[in-house]
Amino acid sequence: MRFTLQRVRYMPKTLEAGFLYVSEEFFTAAHLCACGCRTKVRTPLGPTEWSVSETPDGPTLWPSVGNWQQQCQSHYWFDRGEVVWGEAWSAAQAAAGRTHEAARRRAYYDSRYPSSRLARLWRWVLRLFTGS
Repeated sequence: MRFTLQRVRYMPKTLEAGFLYVSEEFFTAAHLCACGCRTKVRTPLGPTEWSVSETPDGPTLWPSVGNWQQQCQSHYWFDRGEVVWGEAWSAAQAAAGRTHEAARRRAYYDSRYPSSRLARLWRWVLRLFTGS
């Protein structure tokens, strides 16, 4: 399966298979799971989140999408419009990945806003969701 980039302002209510919808205004992307299960996958875009680049062959979405909380457990990313399948992760690997992502985000925002209210709020939100 190949994916095509579709730029939108607002996400459509009904997503179509094979499209990566990107709203630059709201820093988000969405698509239907590449495995075909039709689960809606939303990915926030930003310096500590996912990035999308457009090529003549199709979009690249990085890092990978891990649907660990879905029944399909799909793991993939897009490279120039093509789905590249990753290996399945155990529950422990997925938890370690979430912990690593939280630490990376914390380091990014701490380096940008070391003593600001925003940094303190961000750390509080991270602790709320990750327990660290």
